[in-house]
Amino acid sequence: MGHEKPVEPFSDLHVEEGLVRAVLLHDPTVEGLDVAIYMDASGSMQEEYEYKRPNRSFLEWLRGAPLKDPANQVEPQVQWMLEYLATKDRNGMLRVAYWACGNGGKDVEVVGELKGVDVKQYKFPGAKKLGGHTFLTPALKDYVRYLKEQVPQGARRGCAVIVTDGQLHDAEDVERFSAQVARDIVAGRLPRLNFVLVGVGDGVDEKQLERIAHQEYPGVGHLWCHRIAEEISQVAELVAVLVDENMTVAAGGTIYDDKGKVLKTYEGRLPAVLEFEVPEGTESFTLEVNGQRFTQPLPDDDHHDEDEDHH
Repeated sequence: MGHEKPVEPFSDLHVEEGLVRAVLLHDPTVEGLDVAIYMDASGSMQEEYEYKRPNRSFLEWLRGAPLKDPANQVEPQVQWMLEYLATKDRNGMLRVAYWACGNGGKDVEVVGELKGVDVKQYKFPGAKKLGGHTFLTPALKDYVRYLKEQVPQGARRGCAVIVTDGQLHDAEDVERFSAQVARDIVAGRLPRLNFVLVGVGDGVDEKQLERIAHQEYPGVGHLWCHRIAEEISQVAELVAVLVDENMTVAAGGTIYDDKGKVLKTYEGRLPAVLEFEVPEGTESFTLEVNGQRFTQPLPDDDHHDEDEDHH
């Protein structure tokens, strides 16, 4: 089979008997998006960060199955979010931090700039010192500072994902700071950004989160969106949905063959894997999104002769 290298924004390309499967490396509709994840590290999260060895079932015990590795509830969620959100991020790396830790819950402990590949290598045991209160403004300030630093490197849009399990102790400060952020966006001092807030469990003050999220700002509209997850195990999927809803700039896209004929139209949003059929002899296809065109050459098909033996 002839092989063509995938061109940006495709990461993988497979052609068989006229069926093309092209995987998007990142969402081309979100130009220059810089994403960060902020995990609540207040004292009430202590149990979620504790590593426990999952119990073996009776059958596993009978079979002498090895003990499972100790795990905590937060880690798989952060790994999943990291892997998924990195496909949206401009360089595939996310700032990950704990907030509401130390110093009475006012500190932010940055874990680092983490890659979306090989996420299983990262551990998320919680902050070194869990906080007694839940102050969100320091995390927002940390993200805004970080985003400003990223603008010269190509950041054009921002999204901070915040996970909390409790009531905010600085809701008024959060509202004041949000209004300042909105003014800075309108004045061109900050790129357009969104805060995605996911509350976990029944300790969350939903009215408080709604008041923050429903606020509309002149020239910006909504800065915040929020959802409540019953369990920590639902967080990653909720975040994915919220980020998708808020970050999709383009309403879908169109795929053309090398003669300009429309092969497939995506209404709504683009999926990560594009699958479509091309006429025989097609040498390339073009994905059009948001007025941008990305042309991908196609390798020669696997099967040239109809009469060749199929083993």
